[in-house]
Amino acid sequence: MDPHIRHWKVAIERCCATPDPDYREIAKVVAEIATTDIDETLRHAAAQVLPILRQAALKSADRRTKSMAQRRLGIVSDALHMLSAPQFGRRGLMPKVLTQEEKYRQLLGLPFGRRLAATEVHQAFKRAAKTVHPDGGGNGPAFLELAAARDALIKHH
Repeated sequence: MDPHIRHWKVAIERCCATPDPDYREIAKVVAEIATTDIDETLRHAAAQVLPILRQAALKSADRRTKSMAQRRLGIVSDALHMLSAPQFGRRGLMPKVLTQEEKYRQLLGLPFGRRLAATEVHQAFKRAAKTVHPDGGGNGPAFLELAAARDALIKHH
């Protein structure tokens, strides 16, 4: 985890834990987050929260403004949590390599893993051909590939 993220996360959690936080200090931290290049979502969240934090830092800020700032600070806190949380599961694995039949089905927009009727394949071809045909704004090689997919699926089933 990036040490900046850890520092920002601790500072924001400390702010949220106190009953009367120092909004000037938190506004500085959020301004630092808004200028970083670590993550676009985090930067965008910080940029959205910054104006209300600056309003809450004023001496004339009312309770409603401070409450709004506290709630919106949760957006940045959530974004920081997503960046610092461990990534479990199969997220980093490469996607499964498709077989030729699966590529044809994907090209025609047909479901995987079930038997197809020739009429179903032909209807899917007609739908896809409307956008891929050279007369419909597509190109010739893509249309020929689509036709080859239809022929192979009809012949296979």
